[in-house]
Amino acid sequence: MKVFGRKLVKSGTESGFEPKVIVFCCNWSLQQGAAPVGTSGSGAKTKMIQTMCSGKVDPSFILKAFSLGVDGVMLTVCGNGDCHYLAGNYQAIRRVKLLQNMLQQLGIEPERLALDWASTGDGAKLQSAVNEFSDKIAALGPV
Repeated sequence: MKVFGRKLVKSGTESGFEPKVIVFCCNWSLQQGAAPVGTSGSGAKTKMIQTMCSGKVDPSFILKAFSLGVDGVMLTVCGNGDCHYLAGNYQAIRRVKLLQNMLQQLGIEPERLALDWASTGDGAKLQSAVNEFSDKIAALGPV
């Protein structure tokens, strides 16, 4: 089994696997930069969900996504000291670590849940982070 580009290839034939990825994006850190996500051919089926604060994403939403067949979930958070809600980014970091431990206990690779720091209007960085995450998920295969 090898990964070429963003498609998973098995024994010389394409398996057709395209990872399903959900990205929870903070409204305040990505006001102008989030539009390109999922539109520049990452090979993954990417769904961006804009939230008021990534720290307010209910952990049950992430677990529900995995139960519905999503292959990977990423949260973007504001940089240190930039959170509009003061500590939402730190709350998101703690939740991601907790959920990664929980996923491991459920038999799901913790790498399928990731967190990325984002800054206002930096859509190119976000697109790159989503593409790298999608490639990692493609290498892991389906849940």
